[in-house]
Formats: sequence, C-alpha cells, structure tokens
Amino acid sequence: MAEEIELKLALPEDAQRNFLRHPLLQQAARKQSYRLTNLYYDTPARELRQRGIALRLREHGGFWLQSVKCAGQRAGGISARPEWETPYAGHFDFTAIDDPVVRDWLSRPKLLARIAPVFETNFQRTAWTFELPRGTRIELALDRGWIVANGQRQAISEIEIELLAGEAMQLFVMAQTLAQRIPLAPAPQSKADRGYRLFQQIPVAPVKAVPIPLAASAAPADAFRAIALACLDHLQQNHLGALACDSADPEYIHQMRISTRRLRAALRLFGPQLPDGLAAALLPPLSELMAVLGPARDLDVLLAEIAAPVLTALPDEPRLAALVGIITERRFVARQEAMRFMRSPRYGSIILQTLATLHGQPEAIADTNVGVTEGNPLFGTGGTKCPAAGMKCPAAGTAQTLLEFAQNRLRRLRKKVLALVKQTRVDNPPSLHALRIDIKRLRYALEFFTPLASPKALRRMLLHLTRLQDALGQINDLASAGELLMSCADDDPRLREAVTLIGGWHGPRHHKLLKAVPAGLKQLGRLRLPKLAGAADKSRSK
Repeated sequence: MAEEIELKLALPEDAQRNFLRHPLLQQAARKQSYRLTNLYYDTPARELRQRGIALRLREHGGFWLQSVKCAGQRAGGISARPEWETPYAGHFDFTAIDDPVVRDWLSRPKLLARIAPVFETNFQRTAWTFELPRGTRIELALDRGWIVANGQRQAISEIEIELLAGEAMQLFVMAQTLAQRIPLAPAPQSKADRGYRLFQQIPVAPVKAVPIPLAASAAPADAFRAIALACLDHLQQNHLGALACDSADPEYIHQMRISTRRLRAALRLFGPQLPDGLAAALLPPLSELMAVLGPARDLDVLLAEIAAPVLTALPDEPRLAALVGIITERRFVARQEAMRFMRSPRYGSIILQTLATLHGQPEAIADTNVGVTEGNPLFGTGGTKCPAAGMKCPAAGTAQTLLEFAQNRLRRLRKKVLALVKQTRVDNPPSLHALRIDIKRLRYALEFFTPLASPKALRRMLLHLTRLQDALGQINDLASAGELLMSCADDDPRLREAVTLIGGWHGPRHHKLLKAVPAGLKQLGRLRLPKLAGAADKSRSK
C-alpha cells in the first residue's frame, strides 16, 4: 500500500498560459506529458462511494491500471489517503490490497456483479518532477480535459502537487511560489467528487457549515486544527461555487463570510491552548478577506431586507425607485470587486498562507499524561501536537482533554453572556450589538462541540440562541441601515425623503423586535448548557 499525499489547486482556464510561463517550471529535473483516460466504477446504489472507496481503471500508454483508494484525511485541498495500484488483466483483482476489510468487502461476488462504470475523466497531464534538498521529491502536474457522466461534461483545469518523497511542507512552499503570480486556490473536491456530482446531477449550490467529528479525549490544539480546516473547506466550497455560477446569488458570499467568522471565533475560543503567535499569523489575512466580503454582504442586506420590501409595498413611489436603483448599482460594484478579488492571485495566497500555518510542522507539547502520537505531519492524530512550527506551545502540565476544555470554555462564555444580559438596554443599540456578538460566539462554540453534547439539550439551546441572534441582527441591520442609506442618497433631497419613507415603513417591525427582546433574554437566562460527555465520562463511571 502506498500513501498518496497531494495538494490540489483549481486553476482558471484562462490562466493556463501564464502558469506554463512560470519560471519555477524551468527548475524541474524532468518533464513529461501524456494522456490519461480514467473509468470510475460503482454499483447503482453507489455502495463504494458510501464506504469511502474509489475504484478506478486508468489507461496510460496502452496499458490499464486498477486503482483502489480509500477515504483518508482531507482538508483545505490537501489529502492523504491509502492507495493500491495494480495492472489490470481484464477483470478486477483485489488480492494485492493489504487491508483485509477492504479486500474482502470488494471481493464479494454479489458486489462484483453490480459494479459498472459511472463516469469517465479524460485529460492531458503535463508533469514536472522536482528534486529538492534533503531528499524531497515533488511532482507538479497540470491536468486539462473533461469529466463525462450521463451525457454531460465539465472542464478539468487544475494543478496537483504530489509528494513523492521527503518533507510534506514543501508542497505549500511550491504552491505559494506559484500563487504569487497565478490565481490558484485549494480545490476541496477531487475529480471523483465532481464526477459523482455530475453523475447524480447535483446542481451547484451554496454550502453551509456541517458538524465536525471530534473526540472527547483529543487535545484542544488538534481539535482547533480540525475545526479551522473545516472552516476553510466551508469557505472554499462556496468560493468555487460562486466562481462556477458567476451569479448574483448573495448566499455564496454570505457563507464565505460565515466561514471566515467561524474561523476567527475558533481562534478566540481555543486561544489559551494555541501556540504564541498563531493568532497573529492568521488574523491579518482573514481580516483582509473580510474587508472585501463585508461591503458586498452589507449591500445585499440593505437591498434585499431594507429597501426592496418598501418598494414592493409602495411600487408607485418614484423617490423609492430612484434610491433602490442607486443601491442596486453600488451592490453590483461591490459584488464585482469581491469577485475580482476572489479571482486574483491574492485570494489564493491568503488561503494557502492560512493552510500552511495550520499544517505547519507541529511541535510536541511536553506532557506526562498524554503522549505524542506519531502520524502524518499534515493532520492531527489525537496526540498533543501544536498546529504551527517554531511557535511557543502552552507550558508543560497545562494539557487538557477536549472534553475538559470545552466544559470550561462554555461555562465562561455563558457567564459572560448572562453578565451582558444584565447590562443590555433595549433603547441602547450598542449594548444590543455587544450582546449579539457574544451570543454568536457562544453559539459557534456549541456548534463546534456538537459531537460532545447531549443532542436534545443542544438543539434546544442552539434554537433559542439562533432566534435571539437573528432578532438582534435584524435590529442591528435596521439601526445601521440609516448611515448606508444616507450615503446612497448623498445630498439629493428627494432621495433623503425616500430614506425617511424607508425608516417609517420599518418602524413597526423595529418596535416589535425590540418589544420581544426582554422575553428572549429572560428565557436565555433559564437555559442550561447541554451536558457534555465522551469516552472519559464513560470510563470513570465503570
């Protein structure tokens, strides 16, 4: 069995020529180009896919090879997964697979009888091999071609940087060198992922955050890295969706903003357990990204939730129509600027910089209770590893399990929220805004720790937090809309009259939202944190 470690990057088709001119390619020890045809197999019920197994036949130079890949570790465009490759002699042969569970499952006659091709990839690969210091060897490949399924096809234009031997961090060094001049961004979906989506005719759509598997006994630093990488996957799924659709759907940018906020919230939440300097390395590029996404999202909200409903209610009011037209123009400009940034080399550099920091060669935390678990340097393995190289880790003796850490942090967050509740006044917008921010931080923390929590109690508290956060968010949107509206109206008296109309129309809703706040805060005070449990709890109870 071999382990495939590679970094996959999306390359816009119109950037292929610039990539081929990059001076880095001149430093390659070898270059070769060849055609690859790949057939992916599964059952009609996609049983292999459900078990995380990919079965592929590849034609190269007149010969066919059989490959079996299993779901490994993948995040932010980089993956490490087991792979078995053998010559294909006209029938599937799984005897070379040294994992007996995988081998026996695939070898079942009833399963083999149902296996058939589901999609094909056909592309030209140009590969450069680099011989680097300390025995590191890397293959850099440009793939150009098509994925075909159900009579439809999608273009392939991507870069794969695969580690052949040596130091895995050199994948990021090479990627960042390329991204300085070329718009490259980590691709969270493999060719197989895309092939299955095309086969199943799953449309491209905005992606929301999903729960992240975490073990109660894990080190908090490892849990942070898993959460941070999941946030980047969430970001990249929506980035690529926004570019693929090139539509005005505001949800893509909204979800990109949420994923970035979640990552910043995770940095704040896990701060006491992270190496010195990690937050300082990650926050500036994330703030740069938010500075681009923020204006586009603010104008989306201003148009869709503040101005457009009033125009719908008063369609014959020319002052409103004129103001909505200006808002629409500004929204278009902000969206175009955001899309230009997302297509630029700078965007890819930010994401790769963040990934490289998170995947930095970890240092072990000296701790007598939990030993360091050796494993792939790019992925946490449940031991006491810090996620960044060269940074000072927490002092010896301070290590906690994730379960203990989560219990302490959630109690502190809830205590802070309840303290703010006592200071909040419905006639004081800044106090409502401060409370909303801390409610959001508590909600994100609960979502991060979902695998450790009692489901029923967690759902109840998250539902109330979400409702209260949404209500406070609407109040904040209405409170802050005036400045944006006046900026759009400028000195035009007719447009300023339209701003007054909008404010008056939303007055009853604003009053209703404010009136409901005290009851929501009172209920919040009665809610208890969900009980956290895990392997540690069970072992103590026996």
